[in-house]
Amino acid sequence: MDDIVITSWAPGSDPVDPVDQAVPAAVAGLLERAGLGLEADVEVWALARRDGRLVGCMGLAGDLVKDVVVDQGLRGHNLMAGLLTELRHQAVARGRTRLSCYTRPSLAAVFASLGFRALAQADGLAVLMEDDPRGVERYQADLAASRREGERIAAVVLNANPFSLGHQHLLRLAARDCDLVHVFVLGEDRSQFSPAERFALVRDGLAALPEHDRFVLHPGSRYIVSRLTFPQYFLKDQADIARAHAGIDLQLFRQRVAPVLGIRHRFVGSEPTSRITAHYNQEMRRWLQSPQADWPTIEVHQVERLEVGGRPVSATRVRQALAAGRFDQLAELVPATTWDYLVRRPPRAEPAPLGPPAPPRRQGGRSQPPDDHRQAKELSC
Repeated sequence: MDDIVITSWAPGSDPVDPVDQAVPAAVAGLLERAGLGLEADVEVWALARRDGRLVGCMGLAGDLVKDVVVDQGLRGHNLMAGLLTELRHQAVARGRTRLSCYTRPSLAAVFASLGFRALAQADGLAVLMEDDPRGVERYQADLAASRREGERIAAVVLNANPFSLGHQHLLRLAARDCDLVHVFVLGEDRSQFSPAERFALVRDGLAALPEHDRFVLHPGSRYIVSRLTFPQYFLKDQADIARAHAGIDLQLFRQRVAPVLGIRHRFVGSEPTSRITAHYNQEMRRWLQSPQADWPTIEVHQVERLEVGGRPVSATRVRQALAAGRFDQLAELVPATTWDYLVRRPPRAEPAPLGPPAPPRRQGGRSQPPDDHRQAKELSC
């Protein structure tokens, strides 16, 4: 349509331009009228305007297409293709040559006409699609290079933000029960510790274990779906969001990942504090253990969480101790490899808490907290 102009806009690109200042409200309004929500992680927008009025938008976050809407009166006029062409230009300029998207099943045919193919669908709620005709197959070929034979082969998926004694406990139990454990570290940069930091902490932690030769470590990929990056703009109900994320992630794992590596067991920690994670563990049994004609079942093993001081060890607890400068508590929650990194690590975003720095001296393979912290603990009792 000749009277429609398609441009791109990045949030904060020109904060003093009144037109740019009006874009967020216009996008939010367009999405709201379509019954959709605005997600905050969009880096750049493709925008369609007709006579100065916003009639279509499409956002890019990483390599993920999201927040897509076209004015109802202009649907069927190939406006989606124009928006996607502009967004692909922006993606290439940022070094991303392939895109993926989550959408409602009712729109899967539209995205298929634009070069996307479906990889997984969850309960009629959401479909994961990608525009790479060989994307998941290349990932499977990479995985196949790490395949090792064994009678009992398991998997554990971690965020490890950071790697704690709780993670170590789960992995050692899996290794004692199985011949081989494939460990997947989520790759999204949405955590306090970067993907590279988390991967290195898991790598070093595994290398220090007596069972180290039973582990195969894998970096994150778009085919191991994190709840942190699962889009929510087209689903309003939190229960639907949780079901959609779990269904797509676990289908991909069962159908695209596990068969390549011979995985028939998956280990997960119990979840006494997070209702969302507990629900995911329930969905795991449903999606992995139920019989399916084309895919072998995967047995789910839930391991009781390691406790220290009567409370479960968690990465959240580690981060809280780190933020408070409580190195005495920290030493009880993480392995020596994580401890040695944390006491040397500069703050990533916010300044370190006030207090004495952690010293370099070591005892028993682990640097010890300063005497000041031990005295502070005694005085506070």
